[in-house]
Amino acid sequence: MTIAQQRRRCLLAAVAVLALAGCATPGHDLPLQPEGASALVEKPGWATRTFAVAAANPLATDAGLQILRAGGSAVDAAVAVQMVLTLVEPQSSGIGGGAFLLHFDGHRTQAFDGRETAPAGASPTLFLQADGKPIAMADAISGGRSVGVPGTVRMLALAHQTHGRLPWARLFAPAIRLATEGFAVSPRMATLLASEQDLQKDPVAAAYFLDARGNPWPQGHVLRNPELAAVLQRMAHEGPDALMTGDVARAIARTVQHHPAHPGTLSLQDLADYQPLLREPLCFDYAAVREYRLCGMPPPSSGMLAIGQILGLMSHTPAATLALQDGVPSADWLHLYTEASRLAFADRAHYVADPAFTKAPGGDWQSLLAPRYLAERAKRIDASPSGQSTRNPPAGNPGSLPLAYGPSPEQPEYGTSHISVIDAYGNALAMTTTIEAAFGSRLMVNRGVGLAGGFLLNNEMTDFSLSPTSADGKPVANRIEPGKRPRSSMSPTLVFDKASGQLVMTGGSPGGALIIHFTAKTLYGVLIWGLNAQQAINLPNFGTLGGPILLEKQRFDPATVKALQARGHSVVETPMPSGLQVIQRTPNGYFGGADPRREGIVLGD
Repeated sequence: MTIAQQRRRCLLAAVAVLALAGCATPGHDLPLQPEGASALVEKPGWATRTFAVAAANPLATDAGLQILRAGGSAVDAAVAVQMVLTLVEPQSSGIGGGAFLLHFDGHRTQAFDGRETAPAGASPTLFLQADGKPIAMADAISGGRSVGVPGTVRMLALAHQTHGRLPWARLFAPAIRLATEGFAVSPRMATLLASEQDLQKDPVAAAYFLDARGNPWPQGHVLRNPELAAVLQRMAHEGPDALMTGDVARAIARTVQHHPAHPGTLSLQDLADYQPLLREPLCFDYAAVREYRLCGMPPPSSGMLAIGQILGLMSHTPAATLALQDGVPSADWLHLYTEASRLAFADRAHYVADPAFTKAPGGDWQSLLAPRYLAERAKRIDASPSGQSTRNPPAGNPGSLPLAYGPSPEQPEYGTSHISVIDAYGNALAMTTTIEAAFGSRLMVNRGVGLAGGFLLNNEMTDFSLSPTSADGKPVANRIEPGKRPRSSMSPTLVFDKASGQLVMTGGSPGGALIIHFTAKTLYGVLIWGLNAQQAINLPNFGTLGGPILLEKQRFDPATVKALQARGHSVVETPMPSGLQVIQRTPNGYFGGADPRREGIVLGD
């Protein structure tokens, strides 16, 4: 089969995926879910030889393919993909949000931090009522006070300065064309619009997403966004300052500050002052069939820390001897995984926050991954054949000082989209990008020059702890402070063979705090169980945020549920709509997998 035939088959498969998804019964948002479920449609996995790009929407993936075929780099493709996602997947990410990007150039790995920041006028009591208790999360999300200073575009520009090959302006062409000529509303976007109530409260968003009778646009409706096309055109020629200064920035500040119910403080100065950061990646060694080196984002992301702890803790249990049963994880394995996760999430709740405001325990985030520390923590896991669940384990203390912070109260986390790219030059990236909840703060920015549409703003301030103190009165590390970056669970991941240094795979997922589990599941599936990327993605989802075990609905048999309950676990079966995108190296090139729970595909030559 020729490359052209392969690409045609992939695009036809994508069309079939979208058509089938539109026939599914819409899912329902649950408190712990970032976005509702829409469909479960089989994906084939995609083999390529020279390069590959994986993204959450076929139009976005195709934009990345266009750039790679034009000689672009992985970063070039990611810029093009993100601009199209702003248009076709506005519920998940966009230029009004933030992102983490992990990049490998064949020699070194870099971590680009485009996480949103709290405005200078924000305070720890931002979401507290008069009685000192936090407001309801639903009330916190919608409106201006939930909006953080967006960082995605400036971060991408920083990465492009070093790793771009094509001109910046060239990367915006696919999104500008689609915004001008129009695109068909996808089944997933239509499903989420049908269950969304707050967009109608914003006049600009309502005029764009709803028809004249107030009904959401259905699947297949051709939607045009001339306002976004104009903003992208400006950004293409002027760079990120076109978004963060001038009339676009004034429109952002006006939208936030003039919200009728929940105005925020985000200002022109906040936007002008935002700076992306280049950080050292957080890496650790992992011994599976062979030794690997896993790299991800350091704090303010908690993702790679938690994944590293879970995998490290499990290595002190019999987990690696437990094979899949009938193609799914067994109850015995799920028990060990859950117990390791509870320990990791206890540390996460105590320690992880913006490192500019919060010191790492023992002075180094690697202290939480130290083999001696994990070996000691793993003693809390009852790994016997009838071992019982340990409820609410305390945080550990890898340092010599007493715990200075209180645990962060449990609260939902949302949104995101993931992009993985490997180019023809040996560069690879994993980028997870977000506007937080589905449709963010439900505020759409429009400059007011007579063009319809615009772009949505994030609600990233709700990724901070709404309560600045814990139940015992100690400050919460992830409390709101001016200029601070909220803790994240985003887990863009690069895996290397330790001996050779060769890239093994790039991947990540959306899914709020469950990103950690979706990504860990896929890593374990590939590195321990020997599955390919698509098979590992296809495994049923599971996880815990410290409370009950969450199992993907209708993916586990009743015997598994009963066996977990016999060990003292509370079990909740629920939709768990991940959106994993993974590309792995093969002897003949690359093999990419995309999550059957969403619309993404992989393309390449």
